[in-house]
Amino acid sequence: MQFLTILGSTGSIGVSTLDVVDRNPERFSIVALTARSRIDLLLEQCCKFRPRYAVVIETAHAERLQRQLRASGSETEVLCGIAALEKVAALPEVTTVMAAIVGIAGLRATLAAAHAGKRILLANKESLVTAGALFMSAVKTSGSVLLPIDSEHNAVFQAMPGKQSGSLKNNGVRRILLTASGGPFRTLSLAQMSLVTPEQAVAHPNWMMGRKISVDSATMMNKGLEVIEAHWLFDADPSVIEVIIHPQSVIHSMVEYCDGSVLAQLGNPDMRTPIAHALGHPSRISSGADFLDLAAIGTLQFERPDTARFPCLRLAYDALKTGAAAVIALNAANEVAVAEFLDHRIGFLDIPRLIETVVSAVPERTIATIEDVEAVDQLSRELTLSACAPRTSTITAGAGA
Repeated sequence: MQFLTILGSTGSIGVSTLDVVDRNPERFSIVALTARSRIDLLLEQCCKFRPRYAVVIETAHAERLQRQLRASGSETEVLCGIAALEKVAALPEVTTVMAAIVGIAGLRATLAAAHAGKRILLANKESLVTAGALFMSAVKTSGSVLLPIDSEHNAVFQAMPGKQSGSLKNNGVRRILLTASGGPFRTLSLAQMSLVTPEQAVAHPNWMMGRKISVDSATMMNKGLEVIEAHWLFDADPSVIEVIIHPQSVIHSMVEYCDGSVLAQLGNPDMRTPIAHALGHPSRISSGADFLDLAAIGTLQFERPDTARFPCLRLAYDALKTGAAAVIALNAANEVAVAEFLDHRIGFLDIPRLIETVVSAVPERTIATIEDVEAVDQLSRELTLSACAPRTSTITAGAGA
């Protein structure tokens, strides 16, 4: 029996995780669920799975949720704040933590789970992107088990040698090939992309995802962040991590070996598959995903990414080569720029422009603590908002004309 804390239970990954748990009730018990703002859904989850704790960030939400839970007869205790997230991630009775909070907001809680030696199912890529050295050091020191949830990294994990020692090269690995769908704008020109709306950007052709990650997929920043994540997960030099466009999203990633073999993990585009793999590892458990029908698919396509039309991928590689502060700035600028785009304050092509401006403005520095991470993150957010302010006012004025 695994005892779970799910950080971000009302997001797409959290909902899918609970679906897998519900299909395998003899294997899992929920200790804690957390959410930011979807309180009604959190209430439903608490009533069904009966966790010991529910955590929200705002006091008003906590008071409301506690009243509703008591009225329904639930004994779940509601906690509030960032410190509460860290608490439920490190509880002694918790064996497994699903880290699914979107963005750097999930960093402290995920790091707390690592320090506590938990089995971590990592869907919060920002923990590695912004604090890779700190996070991997905590995992190694505590003996924590780290299992990737991103479909690409989970696929790479499945295709890697069963028992690794030393470098990738010593294990016969030549390349890691991360597949990308190309998003909804894969065939559009720059002129066409300049006109796209947030509503179009969040309509991913293959995956059901949250709004922020859907925009990241559309800009290919999501793939850039995955390159950085793969660097830390697999101790891989950026030169051996390559991205290839695969519109069908059937092959989730591949590992190429020095003998010419390429091992791939395939499946329908359903996040319950990597979630079930990580929850059950090393066993296999039911996910609820449809089984793959290759004959019905017929053809699998591949093409190289176009970094002229999708510069975010290039920016991610560049930041990884530059250093830790550049990567933190890249992530922070992207989070702010995507939020501004979703609120119709900047255009789609402004996202990479803002990111490049901010990354070039943030000086490189040593990142030795989580406070260092947060300081660079805050500076980068302020610079991004400042850089987009003139463009924001222009767009707002135009929209109101």
